[in-house]
Formats: sequence, structure tokens, C-alpha cells
Amino acid sequence: MKTQLTLAAALLVGTALNPAVAQEKIKLGVVVTLSGPAAALGQQVRDGFALAVKDLGGKMGGRDVEVIVADDELKPDAAVTKVKGLLERDRVDFVVGPIFSNILQAIHRPVTESKTFLISPNAGPSTFAGKDCNPFFYVTSYQNDQVHEILGKVAQDRGYKRMYLMVPNYQAGKDSVAGFKLDYKGEIVEESYMPLNTLDFQPELSKISSQKPDALFTFMPGGLGVNLVKQYRQAGLADSIPVLSAFTVDESTLPAQQDAAVGMFGGANWAPNLDNPQNKTFVASYEAAYNVVPGTYAFQAYDAAMLIDSAVKAVKGDLSNKDAVQAALKKADFTSLRGAFKFNTNGYPIQDFYLTKVAKRPDGKFQTEIVQKVFENYGDRYAKDCKAAN
Repeated sequence: MKTQLTLAAALLVGTALNPAVAQEKIKLGVVVTLSGPAAALGQQVRDGFALAVKDLGGKMGGRDVEVIVADDELKPDAAVTKVKGLLERDRVDFVVGPIFSNILQAIHRPVTESKTFLISPNAGPSTFAGKDCNPFFYVTSYQNDQVHEILGKVAQDRGYKRMYLMVPNYQAGKDSVAGFKLDYKGEIVEESYMPLNTLDFQPELSKISSQKPDALFTFMPGGLGVNLVKQYRQAGLADSIPVLSAFTVDESTLPAQQDAAVGMFGGANWAPNLDNPQNKTFVASYEAAYNVVPGTYAFQAYDAAMLIDSAVKAVKGDLSNKDAVQAALKKADFTSLRGAFKFNTNGYPIQDFYLTKVAKRPDGKFQTEIVQKVFENYGDRYAKDCKAAN
């Protein structure tokens, strides 16, 4: 199912823009999960991106913008079909998405082979960060391993000697374990890979209770995380076995988890309370527009729109010269909500990473808050193998 949103504003077209180009709208295809348990993640991307386009007055580089949103249904085959429609029927200039790495792996080739720029506001698998990097692919989030590396370092630094690992059985889950193990040198008592549609965690919770690890490391996005956290708290484990997680307790899941998640730790490249002017404005605007606290999905999508805008401005609205657009994207000449940000040679960011903790705000809403900075100006370990983007 596809919805279409045309955002325009009565701003004058800059004189430097080619008049013929100015008549054509820039078409942006957003491909995210908008159905099923993970829909909340896609909604944050869709809404964060829409807010950025609104803040830009509905224009990029003096040209009106048309945003076409497609639901990938969290099905690779469906995602490919939707993407081909965006490319062949709608003739989009950029594809933005998706949430999940298995969907990215499915759509990456048809998008990049058509010489259309693919901007990922979330999925950042190792697959395209090294030797298979691509000059038509850019990520405004992270390389998947990195967020999980935060938790591995924290577990090591805190002296946790025995860890239980539980992740979904797909590429991002495998990346998460690889990332965690980079700095963690203790014993892993269990390494459990769960089906991506798991909603009942009782068998795993029984094993955790009997094995008594020092802490649980988990990556369970969307509905997976909602159920796990509630069941973990109900099982009485939250007070005795700390949770170190990524994308399990965040602003997309907290409205459903609520008090069950308070005190649980996460790893992230951002949090709503990150103290800089642009982020404060963004968080306030997002909450006013959608009445929910934005998460990483929303902020990374906002940055994705601003990245595209910076490139369109740099080429004065003329997207016909792909090399020029590529150079402009790589420069990343915009103010990121996270503060310091630049692209590595592989099109993945170099940025700071933090340990976060779930808190309940005075207004009753829940959010993650920064506990400490764990990595600074950190680039992923695969970039050294990237040749295509050098």
C-alpha cells in the first residue's frame, strides 16, 4: 500500500537555478515498514523525514519536493516490488530507507544499479560497509556493529564476567553479536538467535533465570522489544540481571513498555536530551507535531532529508550530474541533530556513541537519556576495505 504526500511552499526559486529544472519536482521515495509489530519504527522515519521537509518549506535547492511513501511490509520480495515501482513508475531521484537490514539487502542492488542514490536512515549492515561499498549508497545512522560495540565495552568495563546474548536471527542480529564481542572478553553463557517474529520469550527467560548471567545483552527492535521487556519485568529478572540493549528500549517502544523499561540501558548515537540547540528545537517540534517523543529513527530520517537538501543546494538543483551529486552528498554540508558528523570513505558516518538509560519524565512520558559518552568520532572497522567510494 502506498500513500503520497506532496509538500510545497510558496518560496521564490533561486536565480542560480536552471528555470527548466525548477519546473520539475524532486521526487523522494521513502520505503519503510508501516505494518505489523514494527510499524512504529517506520512511522518515526516517515514522520521525522516529513518534519524536515516541512522545515525546509517543502523545497530543496529551490525545487518543490514530492515525497512518496511505500510500506515494505517487512518482506524482502514486497520491498523489491515497491522499490521497482518507485524507480520505474514514479522515477524518484532518491530512495530513503529502509528500517531493517534484510530489506536493505534486498533493495540495495536494484536502487544502486539504476544509478539512483539510496540513503539509509537506519539499516547499516556490514555487507555494504567494506569491499562492497557503493558510491550511490549513504547511511545517516551507523554501521550496525557500532551501536552494539557500546554495550560490549560497557559490559567489559563494568566487570561483567558472564553474559547471556539474545538477538533476532537475521543480518542485523548477527552484526549485533559481532559488535558486542569486539570489546567483551568474558564468558558468553548462551548465544541465542530468535526468529524475527518471536513474541513469546518465556523459554529464554527460564534459561536466563537458571543460568544467572551477570547481565543480558539483547537487540530486539519494535514489537519484539515490547514483549521481551514486559515479560522480563514480569518474570522478576529486571531487578537482578541488568539489561544492556540496542533498539530494544527506545522512543519507538517506550510508549508500550512504559514503567517496565525504566532503568534499562541502551546504546545509541543520540538521545532526546542531547544538549545542542538544533536538537532541542527538533525534539520540541516533533513532540508538538506528533505527540510522541522522537527516537533515533526519527532524528536519523530528519538528518537524511537535510543531507539530501545540502546536496541539491550544492548542485543548484541540477541532479543530472551524478558525480557532482555524489561529491555533494559525501561532503555532508549540513548541521546534524547529533552535532559532530561526517562521512567515512564508505558512506557511513564518523560520530560519537553513548550509553543511555530509560527514564520517566515529569510529564509522564518516557525517554532515553545519555549516561556517558563511550566512543568519540568513531568510524566503523570495515571502511578500510572500501575502494569504490575512495
